[in-house]
Amino acid sequence: MLASLRISFVFFILFTLTCGVIYPGAVTILAQTFFPHQANGSLIAEDDKLLGSELIGQNFSAPKYFWGRLSATTPAYNATSSSGSNLGAANPDLIKAIQGRIDALKAADPGNAAPIPVDLVTASGSGLDPHISPAAANYQIARVAKVRDLPENSVKILIAQNTDGRLWDIFGEPRVNVLKLNLALDNLQADKKRQEQ
Repeated sequence: MLASLRISFVFFILFTLTCGVIYPGAVTILAQTFFPHQANGSLIAEDDKLLGSELIGQNFSAPKYFWGRLSATTPAYNATSSSGSNLGAANPDLIKAIQGRIDALKAADPGNAAPIPVDLVTASGSGLDPHISPAAANYQIARVAKVRDLPENSVKILIAQNTDGRLWDIFGEPRVNVLKLNLALDNLQADKKRQEQ
């Protein structure tokens, strides 16, 4: 009996050290050594000011910015409560949220008669997706270019420069990180103003 308890205790200590100290410590050291940006949340900072993370969507609703996907978290874009809405296709709350977003997109750009890409009116599974499709970004070109007084072609080029392809050319779909695109857009307009001065 005591021999069995001793063996159990030794294995308990061994696995606690292995799984609770050695493995997490090794993973942390490897991540901080080889992937420090990703290991620390893929944060984006400019002039020592934290602007956000590449991995978490943000609420951009001003007409001068590209808008991302809707958030399914409460409150919106809250990284501590990541989840989908779990609303079925016929749920009145989902239909109301989609119609509200359609109305907001049309109000911000009343002359745009193009079909609205589905990812602009729905939330992702996590409720925090920071990406939109190239089609969703292209849908917003006219509005953003007009508000910022930029040529549409310049904005289109900016989208192409900020479009990530499929992972290893086979997984997923091309996507545009909304935060990175909006930061590039701010920089483009700042450069334009400097050239005009």
